[in-house]
Amino acid sequence: MTATTSSPSALDSFEHGFPTGFGKGAMALVAFSIALVFSTFQIFVSAWPILPSLAIRGIHVGFLLLLSFGLIANFRSRSRFELMTGWALGVIGFGIGLYQWIEHDALILRAGDLDTRDVVVGVALIVLVFEACRRLMGPALPIMCGICLVYAFGGQWFPEPLTTRGYGFSQVIDQMSFGTEGIYGVPVNVSATYIFLFILFGSFLEKAGMIHLFTDVSLGLFGKARGGPAKVAVFSSGLMGTISGSGVANVVTVGQFTIPLMIRFGYRRAFAAGVEATASMGGQIMPPVMGAAAFIMAETLDVPYSAVVTAAVLPAILYFASAYWMVHLEAGKHGLSGMTEVPSALAALKARWYLALPLAALIFMLFHGFTPLFAGTLGLALTVVLILGAGASAGLPATWMRAVFWIGLGLVTASFLKFGMMPVVGAIVVLAVVLLFVRGGRETLLLCRDSFADSAKTALSVGIACAIVGTIIGTFTLTGLGTTFGTWVVGIGKSSLFLSLILTMVLSIILGTGIPTIPTYIIVAALAAPAMASLGVPLIVAHMFAFYFGIMADLSPPVALAALAAAPIAREKPDKIGLEAMRIAGAGYVIPYAAVYAPALMMQSGDPMAVHLGFWGAVVFAFVKTAIAMGLFGAGLIGWLFGPLALWERGGMLVAAVAIVGRFEWSDPIGLGAGAALVALHWWRSRGAAVSASG
Repeated sequence: MTATTSSPSALDSFEHGFPTGFGKGAMALVAFSIALVFSTFQIFVSAWPILPSLAIRGIHVGFLLLLSFGLIANFRSRSRFELMTGWALGVIGFGIGLYQWIEHDALILRAGDLDTRDVVVGVALIVLVFEACRRLMGPALPIMCGICLVYAFGGQWFPEPLTTRGYGFSQVIDQMSFGTEGIYGVPVNVSATYIFLFILFGSFLEKAGMIHLFTDVSLGLFGKARGGPAKVAVFSSGLMGTISGSGVANVVTVGQFTIPLMIRFGYRRAFAAGVEATASMGGQIMPPVMGAAAFIMAETLDVPYSAVVTAAVLPAILYFASAYWMVHLEAGKHGLSGMTEVPSALAALKARWYLALPLAALIFMLFHGFTPLFAGTLGLALTVVLILGAGASAGLPATWMRAVFWIGLGLVTASFLKFGMMPVVGAIVVLAVVLLFVRGGRETLLLCRDSFADSAKTALSVGIACAIVGTIIGTFTLTGLGTTFGTWVVGIGKSSLFLSLILTMVLSIILGTGIPTIPTYIIVAALAAPAMASLGVPLIVAHMFAFYFGIMADLSPPVALAALAAAPIAREKPDKIGLEAMRIAGAGYVIPYAAVYAPALMMQSGDPMAVHLGFWGAVVFAFVKTAIAMGLFGAGLIGWLFGPLALWERGGMLVAAVAIVGRFEWSDPIGLGAGAALVALHWWRSRGAAVSASG
């Protein structure tokens, strides 16, 4: 275990996660031990949910508060009093979590009629969740949630149409602190199950060497292409997105390699960091391990997680294709060449292909009826088996012995299809014992131990955000505020669906500039998604629309979390990076709009072209026309295609792209025809200019 800390400037905010280690001194060991217990508890209740759901949620929030306050105290305290105060708050928070377990049955009987002790505990829970969020992520999200609490307590004094009938103090506390409509609502349930599990899964795959595999494959495939380093950044971040749903985490891992590489090959610092920020944020919409909000979406819509993954596949491909296209155009505009020496992608795959097996198993299970909880648990277990197996087989003297070892281990783990988790768990236990007596084995076990602890740290900001945003959901369900806003959106949509979409996008981006993706998605989905659905937009498309632009908000100044994470690596101002990232992601902005007007893009029914082309024909048509629209949109934004674009060509391509995406009479023929004509004219003009220059 490391007990190092970072420079004071790195401790001003924990929005991007905690520094390396767990602090210093004896309390670092305490925090490290709690993190291990936290991870162990989460894995145990995921594999064997022996406790009631509300008890699991309560203990989960208790661990979040204990470790959050403890780690913040370890890193920030200037005196022993501050250190002990922080830990005392954490212990109180954990005690409140235990209260939800110990009093579980009694609380159900007292629902709607809390006693004094319940009210005190409920108020303490709200205060501690708000304070933990403020210390972790700053004041923006607590202020927004605080406004909702004020509305819940005093809505009867608000002007029409926001006036409520008024609610008693105890009733509001009951709504927020007990039951499943407030802090312990759907977001915390998802945090306590899927999110934590998939954070562990991604962390172990990274420790196993997945980043190196992704980087080597990306370099081998795209390193020599025009603007190769930027294309490597896009592709490797896309691959990284398959195992990590955290955009900021992707920036600080993959970006450590790709951003300096791009700068070294001639890209501007702001553009290089913007490329990585844009590509990394796409990790949240890249199946199979998407952002945490995707799990919340599945739970909220009461659909299988595979349905969310299915809806996200084509938009995710298009998102990364749009980023690739933008860097390709930028490289052409500035004459940036590729790399001369790159590793072999095939050699990298031959050497470490087995690392993809847990990911393949995860995809198989998600699409064959297994729950995300079981799929994630088994995917994590298989990754641990790979890491431990690699350590155990390293000392075998002959190749044939290693082959027999891996075949036998593969057969044992494959038996989960018949016998469940126990054969895999048994294999992990046996391998762990073997590693105690193998040279280098103890280091492998320590690697796994540290991965468990680091994953608990990673889960803190996500979990606390899920907890505090429960107060917003509780307010909406208690007061009907969501219905009021939805009626307003529907009223606008009756005259123009496009205006409703613009309103929803602006709301997402404004909210997302101050708060993380998860609460942004939850708020916008609760407010606008039902209204969009009543206007004929498929519900999952409406939720994906809110999710998508909540992600894009992380690229938008003045906050731009992804840009802030990339700034120290690129040594550039975050605002400049954010503006570049918005421009690079610009072509991708058309994707959610295209899905609303052509639901087949998210493989949903109701697409108007399905009547003429059938379902799969409509899917292909929606994908192709959206790709064309992104191509035109990107060329118009960058100002380059076969050569420099004239101002009228850029404007014409942007208008043609909008026509292709929109839905009005003859919109597709007009947009596709105009776009084809503009590209042809530009190609002819560029060809003539090239001939004149050579002559």
